[in-house]
Formats: sequence, structure tokens, C-alpha cells
Amino acid sequence: MAQNVNFDLNHPLIEAGLESPVDEEGVHDSFSQLIAEQSQNGGLSDAIELQQLQRQLDEEDRDNVACLSSPEHDFRERRQMRRDVEWQDNEEQADPLIGERWSSATMKVLSSMPSRTIGRSRGAIISQYYNRTMQLRRRRQSRPAIRDFSRSARPSIRGYGMEVDSTDAEVSKRDRLVNNLQNLSVSDRVRMLRGMPLSVAEKSELRSLALQKEKHTLSGSQIPCCSQLKYYIIIGARHSWYSWLNFLHSLQLWQVALKTVSGRFGTGVLSYFLFLKTLLFFNFFLFLVTGAFMVLPQAVHPPVLPAGRSSFSGLELLTGAGYFSDTVMYYGYYSNYTLRKSCRDDGGVQNVSLSNGTRLDCVSKHLSYNMPLAYFFTIGVAFFITCIILVYSMSKSFGQSFRIDKSHSILAMKVLCSWDFKVIKKTSVKLMSENISTQLKELLAEVNQKHVKNTACQKLWRLMVHGLAWTICIGSTTACVLAIYYFSGNMHKKLQQSSRIADNNLLLTEASLLALPVVVSLINLLLPGLFNLAAWMEDYESPSVRTYVAICRNLMLKVSVLGLLCYHWLGRVAADPEDIGLKCWESFVGQELYRFLLMDFIFTLLDTLFGEFLWRLFSEKVLKRRRKPVFDIARNVLELIYGQTLAWLGVLFTPLLPAVQIIKLFLLFYIKKSSVMMNCQAPRKPYRVSQMTTVFITLLCFPSFLGASVCVTITMWSITPSSSCGPFRELKTMFQAGKRWVEELEKDNPNLSVLARAHSYLVENPFFLFVGAGIFLIVIYFHSQVVDGQRKIISLLQEQIENEGEDKKFLITRLQSIHEKKRTPARRLTSQDFSC
Repeated sequence: MAQNVNFDLNHPLIEAGLESPVDEEGVHDSFSQLIAEQSQNGGLSDAIELQQLQRQLDEEDRDNVACLSSPEHDFRERRQMRRDVEWQDNEEQADPLIGERWSSATMKVLSSMPSRTIGRSRGAIISQYYNRTMQLRRRRQSRPAIRDFSRSARPSIRGYGMEVDSTDAEVSKRDRLVNNLQNLSVSDRVRMLRGMPLSVAEKSELRSLALQKEKHTLSGSQIPCCSQLKYYIIIGARHSWYSWLNFLHSLQLWQVALKTVSGRFGTGVLSYFLFLKTLLFFNFFLFLVTGAFMVLPQAVHPPVLPAGRSSFSGLELLTGAGYFSDTVMYYGYYSNYTLRKSCRDDGGVQNVSLSNGTRLDCVSKHLSYNMPLAYFFTIGVAFFITCIILVYSMSKSFGQSFRIDKSHSILAMKVLCSWDFKVIKKTSVKLMSENISTQLKELLAEVNQKHVKNTACQKLWRLMVHGLAWTICIGSTTACVLAIYYFSGNMHKKLQQSSRIADNNLLLTEASLLALPVVVSLINLLLPGLFNLAAWMEDYESPSVRTYVAICRNLMLKVSVLGLLCYHWLGRVAADPEDIGLKCWESFVGQELYRFLLMDFIFTLLDTLFGEFLWRLFSEKVLKRRRKPVFDIARNVLELIYGQTLAWLGVLFTPLLPAVQIIKLFLLFYIKKSSVMMNCQAPRKPYRVSQMTTVFITLLCFPSFLGASVCVTITMWSITPSSSCGPFRELKTMFQAGKRWVEELEKDNPNLSVLARAHSYLVENPFFLFVGAGIFLIVIYFHSQVVDGQRKIISLLQEQIENEGEDKKFLITRLQSIHEKKRTPARRLTSQDFSC
């Protein structure tokens, strides 16, 4: 029989060496070192191997010659040769490198390849790492990093049939290696054991031998008391540090719940809850800043309230007006003077503020607090820090999600390296297994994804369907926006008429203010259903593409509605507040934003109840189907962005609106999580959304935060504030509060004129804002270019690896073809001898 070499990857000897070294430089170093070591015993081993191969070939030839005289054997031989030819043809079709027979010269070249000489016998490995531990002990003062150690990953074909080192030499080398490992530090010992190409059992045995000898040495020698105390202190401090880290890790918010959602529904649904958690931290930051610098100082020094203050009736929880109007919740409650420690007279009544913003008869000259200046700079600094955090988060997310992650490599890492063997609890094991299985399904779906080529007629038909769907979506969005525009104008006229009526019912007027938020929330609830119907008509093959298209359509609706509402508040209400009987239009806008935020939460609960819970009951009880609705990621995420935009718009008029948003997000998380676990099912087509979080952060930054920042900036720089309420009363713009403070500082201390000029150039001039925005955009652009360059370099390196593999195949094929040409005359001579 012919001697064949099988390159099947399912072979057990090849399976052990599928993982390649990570550090390429270390690989080349290991190649040179191993080849140099192999060359010492190379002559003997190569001679033995060549002699064995030659003996096998000679024995096969003698057997074939001896059996030629038997007719029955000839028939069996021909049938066996026919089977062998068919098997070889199938093998050659599967692998073109497999030929009919390999020569000893070809085998010698193949066995000398670096990839075939890395993993040698165990004795050679122990000898190599003994030398490395000796070198490491000599360089204890300058220990190299782990990447400086060369790694061995593939087994050798030559090492399985023969053993070069003797047993006694191997035992002596093992003992010396154990001694060297004992003399290393713990970290170096762990690094060295990890880098050894041995089995886990052998590594554990080496580690236990090193520890036993170390304990025996320590017990045999007398350690001073000071050294023992030092060791005990170090061990106790290390245990305390690890316990503290474990405690901090357990304090992560919703950790178990997020793992449960990820295990059952995949990364798409998980991205929604992670985004909700991100928004919660943003609102918590806003609440801390506004509460510490605005709400708390004003609550400690409350202003004089009007005599006819309304009592609490319960309707304020829906409208936000009435009793809440005269609290720290709204803009109109805040003072326009400097708060001091003793600003009360003997009668206990607080002094009235002057028009310039500061009381002159406050006798205490310490612990003063300029409320208008604090209000202005708190809002500005909060938005500036939020912008920095958003830009940083977006850049980091770009770098993580847009790097090259081929599904094949991720799949191998997920299969081999994803399990945490420290997990022992049954619930944790179940969660981890579900999470890994769901991620494997997503990766396999991405690997097996096939791009179907459509004909010209099919492409034309799909283009017409897409055009019709987009026409329906854009037309319905335009119609809804126009309806909101005319309805808001009608509500504005009714407010004007009700302001002229003296005996108007106040509760009825406040209740009528809920009409506009209800209409807008109803449109936001129903119109995404029409978008889903259009997506069903389009019949997208990829679930991720369908999700991104739904995000675009819902984003178009939300941006249009929010732009129209900003025009209604800043263009109609703030332009002429006295026409509708408003003494403080800022508080009215804050109440409107509170109502919109509350109605959005209520309609989200209704959608969860009717759209998910009742639909599941109807499908199970009436339709007798076990199908459940799939969680709509696009609509729910855009609802979160819509609510967060309202919170950013309202922080200027309602400083406590971030606290309301925090309560809403907390409740929404548990409600949505319970609804998803009970009423929804995982997508029928698993898909991996590696860039979904990046898309969410980008949408939160540019359409949402940028739009809210523009509206707040226009309000503070160009719109005249109310003259009877708020910290900026009797000022032309809110921006003049900082200018007036700088002028007062310059009057009190002429040496601070530099500060006044810096304020005029940096703050008053809008060019500074454009420069800051340009810097942020440049940073984002450079970061994206760096990430794109890294992706191109990784693509080139992967292509180079593939080309090197093709080069190896080409060289092996050429060697085999040359060998076949040399063997052809020999076969002819043999056939002539047989015929004779």
C-alpha cells in the first residue's frame, strides 16, 4: 500500500495544535531556537526516521512481489487496489495536497518545517523550559514580560513515533525544572507554566511538585519571626483586597438580571437594557450636580412665597402645576439675589431683593452664594461635562465595535475560552450556559448567513416595495407632524381665550393641558406599528438590517415631533407669554415637559400591557398558538432617547426633572424585564448586534443631546426671561448674569480686569462654542480614522497569513509533483520486470 500523509483537521493529533501562537515575533524566536536545538540531535533522528520509512517501503514491495503468483490473491489485490484508488480520488478531491505517495525526501522537508518542529517530545519541552527558567533566574532583577517568552502551540508529527530522550534524563530534567520553578516568584512561575505546551494534568503536577518542595524547604528552615509576620500581613492584605474587589463587583446594578436577559434573548435585547442603564447614570449625574449647586442652596434659603398659594389636590401628580409651581421643582421659585448666612431681620421675615441681584443690608460677609450665577454656570458646566462623557463613550464604543471580529475566530474563542471554571453555584452555571449557548447561536447564524443573488426583475420588485414602504412611512410621519402643529396652535388659542375669562375653573384648565401630551404620546405609540407593517411588506432577510431600518423610521418621527414642540414652546409661548396670561413662561414650559415625560411613561406601560401581555394571552387562549411577540428593540430604544431628550430640554426650566427621569427609568427597567421574560420570545433568527450599542450612543449624542443643547443655548442667549420670576428676572438674557458678576468683580478689584476680558472673549463670543464643537468633531474624526487604519492593517495581516498558507500548499504540491516525475521511470522499470 502507498504511504499517505493525511492533512485532515479532525485527526486527533492535529486537533491538539490548532491554536497558533499570538506573538509573531515570539514564534520566529521559537522557530530559530527549536531548529537550533533540533539540529544537535537532528542527524540521529532524521537517520532513524529515514531508515524506518525505507524499511516500510521495502517490506511493502517484497510483499507485493511475493504475492503475485497467487491468482486468488491477484483478484483480491485488484479489488483492493480499486477501492484504494476510489478512496484516494475522494481524498484528493477533498484535499489537493494529498497525493498518491510521499517520498522520503518530501517527508524530510515536511518534518523540518518550523510548524512541525515546535511541539516535540515531552523531554525536549522540559529541557527547553529548564533552560528558560535558568535564564529567568539569572535575570531576576529585570524580569521580562510574558510576550517576551516564545510559545509552542502545535504538536510534531515526528514526536509521536519515537522518543529521543531517555527516561532517566527526562526525570532528571524534570527535577531540575521543578527546582528552578521553585526559585521563581509566583507570577513568573504562573507565566512559565502557562507557556509550556503540556497538558493540564502535567502542568498541575509540576506546580504541585514545586509547591511541595517549597513547603518542605520552608518547614525545614527556621524563618525569623519578623519574616513570618511580614508574610502573614501580605497574605492578609491580599485576601482583604480580593474580598473588597469581589464586594465591589457584587454591587454592580442589575448584574444578575442582565445576565438572565442575555442568556434567553441574546445581545439585541440586552443592548436595550444596557442603554437604559447608561441613561440612568447620565440622569444621576445631572441630579447630583443640579441638586448640590441649585436645589439644596435654594431649599436652605427659601424665598418669600405669595399669599394665595394653592393647596395639594392630587391632580398635580399628572399636570405638574398647582402646588408644585411654588417649589424648588420649577424655575420660577429660585431667587435672583445672593444668598447669605444671615439675610433675615429680627422679625424673621426675609429681605426683598434689589434689582441688581444683591442685598446690601446683609451684615454677614461670609458664606455668600450668588444664585443667578450658580444657576447659569451649573447648567452650562453640566451640559459641558455631559458632552465630554458622551464623546468619550462614543469614541470608546467605536473602537470596540468596529474592529475586525471575524465570526470564525470569535466562535473558536467562545467555544474554547468562554467558560469560567470558578463558577460553582447552580443558578450561575445555568445562566452562564444559557448565555454562551445564545451567543454561539448568534455567531453560527452570522457564519452561515448566505447572500442570495437576485435577478434583475426581483431587484426591481424589491426596489418598488422599498419605495412604497418608505413613502408610507414618510407620508404618515408628515401627516402626524402637521396634525400636532395645528392641534398645538389650537391649544395655544384656547389658552389665550381662557386667560381673558375671569371666573375660569383652574382645575379644568390644568386638566385640559394634558390634551397635547396625550395626543403626541398616542401618535408615538401607534405610528411605530405602521412602520412594522411596512417592514413586514419589505421582508428583510437580515434581522439586523430590519432593526436598523426601524430605528431610522422611528428616529425620523421622534426628531420631527421634538422639533415641532421646541418651536411651540420657544416660538409661541416664550415670544408673547402675557398674551396667554403667563407670569412665568419658564415654569409653564417646565410643566409641559413634566407632562410629556409622564405621559410617555404611562403610554409605555399601556403598550407593555396591551401590546405584549394581552397579545400573549390572546395568542395562547384564542388562537391556540405558542408564539409570543418579539421584543421591538428599535421602538423601545427610540422611546428612551425621546424621554432623555425631554429631560435634557427640561433641566433648565425644571431642575428636578432628572430625578423624575431616574424614577421612571428604574420602574421601566423592572416592568420591561418582567414583560420580556413572561410575554416575549427570542428572535426566530438569531443575530449578533456587535454595533448596536455604538449606534445607540451616537443617536443619543447627535440628534438628542445636540438638539437639546442648541435649544438651551438659544434660550439662554437670545430669549428674554420673565420679569417677575426666576433668578434672571429684570435681565435681557440669562447670559447677562455672568457678565454682571464679572463687572462687579472688576469694580471691587481692578486687578481682575483680565478675568473680565477673558469672559468677554471666551464666554460672550459665540466663536468659542464653535471652536469647542470643532475640537470635539476633530477628535471624533481622528479616532475614527485611527480605528479605520487599524482595521485595514488587521485585514492586510490576515490576508498575509492566508497568502503564507497558500505558499505552503504551493511548495508542498511542487515537491510532490517533482517526486512523482522522479518516480515515473522507476515504476516503468518495475512494471517491465513484473511482465518478464
